[in-house]
Amino acid sequence: MNITRSNVGCWLYRRAENVLAAMLAAMFAAFLLQIVFRYGLNLPIGWTNEISVVLWIWMVLWGAAFVLKEEEEIRFDLIYASAGPRARRIMVVVSALCLIGLYTVSFPAVLDYVAFMRVESTAYLKIRFDWLFSIYLVFVVAVIVRYVWLCWRAMFGTAPKEFDPARAGSGL
Repeated sequence: MNITRSNVGCWLYRRAENVLAAMLAAMFAAFLLQIVFRYGLNLPIGWTNEISVVLWIWMVLWGAAFVLKEEEEIRFDLIYASAGPRARRIMVVVSALCLIGLYTVSFPAVLDYVAFMRVESTAYLKIRFDWLFSIYLVFVVAVIVRYVWLCWRAMFGTAPKEFDPARAGSGL
């Protein structure tokens, strides 16, 4: 059985989507439970709100780190869309180097902050804040790796795709 890097990458991408879908399902179930308890049984419970907030934080950062594709990111690209292939390469390299630098420089402080937050926990579920915010560390590492790859590809690979307004936001 010959497993290529592309197949492994596709499999990992699908599993990341599965994790994201499971978090969304859990958040929706907590939301429905909160409605039933608050309005149906007149017994408001706080942990459902807390788990919804925790899952929302994790969903946004997990999705941005592992599920969101580069062309799906929201950006202001009027100048980028009108530029030629060489100018797009330069823009990708400059923006990637800036983001890599900013995230790399901020990483030690973020790591210290997340480690410091082990002394605090959430009100209802007693989830330590270092566990809650650990997803941000994963997000930062994933963003750095993504932009190193984009920078490398822009410098030595193919030029970034030309913007097609007919396909913008269509999911194609």
